[in-house]
Amino acid sequence: MRSKGVLVFVLLGALTVYYVYSPIPNNIEERWKLMLADSFFRSLSQLAELSERMGLLHYMKVMMFITIAERVVPVSDERVQVSDENFDGVEVIVYQPTQQQETGELRRAIIYLHGGGWCLGSSRMGPYDLLAKHMVTELNAVIVSVEYRLAPAYHFPAQFEDVYRVLKYVLRVDVLKGYHINPERIAVSGDSAGGNLAAAVAQQLQKDPEQHVQLKAQALIYPVLQALDLNTPSYQQNQHMPILPRTLMVRFWSEYFTSNKSFLRAMMANRHNSHESAALLKFVNWSSYLPELYRQAYNYSAPPVVTGKSSVRSIGPHHLLADPRASPLLVPDTALRLLPKAYVLTCEYDVLRDDGLMYVTRLRNAGVDVTHEHYPGGFHGALMFITMNNFFSTNENNSKRNQNIKRCMSHA
Repeated sequence: MRSKGVLVFVLLGALTVYYVYSPIPNNIEERWKLMLADSFFRSLSQLAELSERMGLLHYMKVMMFITIAERVVPVSDERVQVSDENFDGVEVIVYQPTQQQETGELRRAIIYLHGGGWCLGSSRMGPYDLLAKHMVTELNAVIVSVEYRLAPAYHFPAQFEDVYRVLKYVLRVDVLKGYHINPERIAVSGDSAGGNLAAAVAQQLQKDPEQHVQLKAQALIYPVLQALDLNTPSYQQNQHMPILPRTLMVRFWSEYFTSNKSFLRAMMANRHNSHESAALLKFVNWSSYLPELYRQAYNYSAPPVVTGKSSVRSIGPHHLLADPRASPLLVPDTALRLLPKAYVLTCEYDVLRDDGLMYVTRLRNAGVDVTHEHYPGGFHGALMFITMNNFFSTNENNSKRNQNIKRCMSHA
């Protein structure tokens, strides 16, 4: 009887180790916390896949538990006034200082866009609520956090259109006056998919001849910027890294465009480019735009162009792959030159690392003022961990991280 108990204990221990342990690089701080979070993500992902195969719930509906679990009701406090608003048909949360400065000085403003692969996430998640309040108090800024529509219920370009409508609304003269915003100190920012949307609307705004108020800065936190080559060195190096393995990022891209499973399979194999999108591969050629340090021993091979009956044209939205509103890296240099100054944060252990690095190179080549910070021990989603790990802690490491976030947002 005792031997059976020992056997059960050993099996449970082995199962726990299997689900909790993952080979995380030694230079990542608090590795055990990341392991625990990753075990939860992997378990939820497996449950989501099973649910979808059984025809019960869509994969993303199950994964949405992450968002629901972190959801809070943003409320005002002694320093920050919080209100739910509707800007041109889009839900937003507006955070602003409770007290108006006696000098009457106008405030800066930041339009913030949450991450989540265009499928998950919410401005009402606890970490984003804490981040917005922190930015208000540290920068004396008005923060507009956008609750844009999500896939798979709404595919591209719905997310982009929501964010762009909010941006245009905020830049209206009457709105700027109503919130005491300095029209010369407005920035757009976002993390992950939010960084994608921030870069895309910043580009789009430059094309509007009737838009007189322009952005001063764009702050992109480990942004996703292209869908043409899903086999860059960072995609290969970090394909199994928490919290964003390659399979999940590719799935996000696929769901952003369509729910067609054939298109998902094509993207997983990096065989999703048509002749139309292949003509733009020169803008994401990592052998040209990645610093040698990050190219390492990888050899560049252009993604294949699929033709015939198996072409992307027959299985998915081939025309969207070439749309710079989805992939900001695809615009020519002439479209980059007039962009506002940029802050770009990249992490070593992130499949999206090379997207950010290539954008930094291309922006600098175009003459844009760029501040780039790369974290050798960073991983995708680190911003959420900072806020969840006592955002206002006086711990020395957290203090340094908070200063980095303040520096990021203070570019406006």
